Amino acid sequence: MSTVSERPDVFTFGETMVALRGSGPLKLGGTMEVSVAGAESNVAIGLSRLGHEVRWAGAVGDDEAGQLVLRTLRAEGVDVSGASVDSGAPTGLLLFEPRLPDVTRVHYYRAGSAGSRLRAEAVERAFGTAPPRVLHLTGITPALGPAARAAAETALQLAERHATLVCIDVNFRARLWSREEAARVMRAWAPHADVLIASDDELPLCLPPAGDSPPAGPALPLAAQAEALRALGAGEVVVKLGADGATAFTSGGSLHRRAIPVRAVDPVGAGDAFVSGYLSALLDGAAPDERLERAVTTGAFAVASPGDWEGAPTRAELSMLGAPPGTVVR
Repeated sequence: MSTVSERPDVFTFGETMVALRGSGPLKLGGTMEVSVAGAESNVAIGLSRLGHEVRWAGAVGDDEAGQLVLRTLRAEGVDVSGASVDSGAPTGLLLFEPRLPDVTRVHYYRAGSAGSRLRAEAVERAFGTAPPRVLHLTGITPALGPAARAAAETALQLAERHATLVCIDVNFRARLWSREEAARVMRAWAPHADVLIASDDELPLCLPPAGDSPPAGPALPLAAQAEALRALGAGEVVVKLGADGATAFTSGGSLHRRAIPVRAVDPVGAGDAFVSGYLSALLDGAAPDERLERAVTTGAFAVASPGDWEGAPTRAELSMLGAPPGTVVR
């Protein structure tokens, strides 16, 4: 378990919910497995398993579900001393419905949840207790409502004040807000990102609308979009391409890394695992090619395991994907 020092490696927050995973169509009933899930806490757990010190400062309800969230994160070595417990709102709920072998529907029950009411003052207090080396934000938190958005923007201001590196994962969720709403926020945030991570279809959300300078939009080649974002202030742009791997655009040029082929079990959480691997290598001082290598490795572990974060590897396990089929580790 990680022991959090005066200056943790990573500070993050957002809504973590109780996650129920059905065995089939929900309308038919059946069994469900209980866990927790949230993009930022998935990243926090992934980083903790890789040996990093991580503080999570989200909000949960004063209920059994909230206790499960905090207990799970503590058990994974994540510091939750800055987390808030809201007695006036419940912990959010997330239902996963496997509908086809390769299609899972996600149902959110998070309107009015404790996570959506996270206060900027709580984030400021938790951040100021020990300014981190890296602040990790996602585009999910500002989609939850005005309070959560204000908390995220406060964190961005604090990061600038304390010379903290900022990582932003766009993580667009169509069920939470429209592309137009997301674009308004992401366009304002992108210039503050030292590391901007997005899938290829999310990248245009960070760019000025067509006609502005520099010109940008989904019609531009990927490299042109990334360079436009870097010209606006983003430090490096990392584009997740799913089964095609990922490409990083840095001051030294572009690098591509193919995905590691594995037998896919559950694609949920792969993007968060990718982020945890990338940030882990960045914190280790690794070069961009090594950061991509670790990111696609941790992403592959997530795809090959059920659950959002359960399959996240430890540092000692990173080399296991290179083992021949049928290998027994004794």
